Amino acid sequence: MKGLTLEQDLYSDYLVVNQGQATATGLAALLDQQISHDRLTRSLSVTDYGSAQLWQVVKPFVQQIAHPDGLLLLDDTVEEKPYSQPNELISYHFDHTQGRSVKGINQLTALYHSQETSLPVGFHLIRKTKTIQTKKGLKRVSEQTKQQLFRDLIRQAIANQLPFKYVLADSWYGSVENINYLIEKEKQFIFALKTNRQVALCEADNQQGQHRPMSDLGWEETTQHRVWLAGVETALLLTRLVFDNKDDSRGTLYLLTNDLTVDATQVQSTYGLRWRIEEFYKSIKSNTGYAASPTHRVRTQSNHLFLSMVAFVKLEALKVLSRLNHFALKAKLTQNALKHSWQQWQDYKQASTLLALYA
Repeated sequence: MKGLTLEQDLYSDYLVVNQGQATATGLAALLDQQISHDRLTRSLSVTDYGSAQLWQVVKPFVQQIAHPDGLLLLDDTVEEKPYSQPNELISYHFDHTQGRSVKGINQLTALYHSQETSLPVGFHLIRKTKTIQTKKGLKRVSEQTKQQLFRDLIRQAIANQLPFKYVLADSWYGSVENINYLIEKEKQFIFALKTNRQVALCEADNQQGQHRPMSDLGWEETTQHRVWLAGVETALLLTRLVFDNKDDSRGTLYLLTNDLTVDATQVQSTYGLRWRIEEFYKSIKSNTGYAASPTHRVRTQSNHLFLSMVAFVKLEALKVLSRLNHFALKAKLTQNALKHSWQQWQDYKQASTLLALYA
C-alpha cells in the first residue's frame, strides 16, 4: 500500500486478522520468523506517523470517491485504559459522551464520507505534554485545545484540496470560533448546538445583545428560523429535530447551518450521516485492534493506532468490493480461523493415544 513500509503493511494486515493482543512477536510468529520481531518493532518505534502520513496512504482511495457533495465529519473518542501507566498519550481526558474524565487515549478524527464510503483523512492524538500546578495538585495538559485541533484538521482538508459540501460536528464543536473559521474559509457546516445556547432573530438584536433561548422560538416539525449568534456577524439557519431515545424518552437536537438555501428536512437528513464517524470508531475498536497493543512507549503506541486506521481503510476498500460490512468481514475471517483450528484439534486427537482413551 502506498505510503507504507513492508513492515507497516504487514502489521496493518495483522491487525485485521488478529483476535487478541497485537505484538511484533505475535506477527513474527505468524510469518514463521521470515521477518524478525526486532525488525517489526523498529518499524513501529523509529519515526512518528501522523495525519500527514495517513493522508498519503488514503489519498488514492479518496480520489476514487471524491465528490463536491462529500461530507467532512469530525468528532473525538476516548478509549479507556484504566490499568495502563499514564504518559503524555494515556492520560485523563474529559469524555463528553459520559460527562466525566476517564483515563485513556483521546483521538480527534476527520472522516470523509462520499458515495457510501467513509475514510479517515486526518487525525490528532491528544497529547498532554505539559504539567501544571492546580489546587488539586499536578495536572497534565495539552499545548493545544481540541477546538484548535478541530480547526487544524479542517485546514488540512482544505490544503489537501478535499472536496466537501458540509462539515458536520456535534455540539461540543459548535463554538463561535469554529463557526467564524468556517465562514472565513467559505465552507458550509451543520452543527448541533447545546440546548442552553441563545440566539437573536435579527441583526439589530444581535448587535444589542438581545438574545433568547432557542426553545422559546416556537417550533413545528419543519420550522426554520433565521438567527444570529453572539460573536457571529452573519445570519444562520436554525432547525429543531425531535427524536426517540432507546429508553422511549424524547430528545431534542438544535441544528445550525450557514447554508441558507436548505430546508429543515435536508438539514436533518444530512446531519444524520454524522453517525458514520461513530461507526468508524466502533469498527477500529472492534475490528482492527485499536486498543490491543500492550506497549507503554508513546511512539510505538501512537504508531499502532495509526496502523489501526490503515487497517480500517483496507476493510473499507474490501467492503466496497464484497458488499459486506466490516463486522461481517471480520466474522468470516474468524470463522475460517475456527475451522482451521477445529480440524487441527481433530488431527491432534487422532494422533493422541491418551485422548483416544476418552473417545
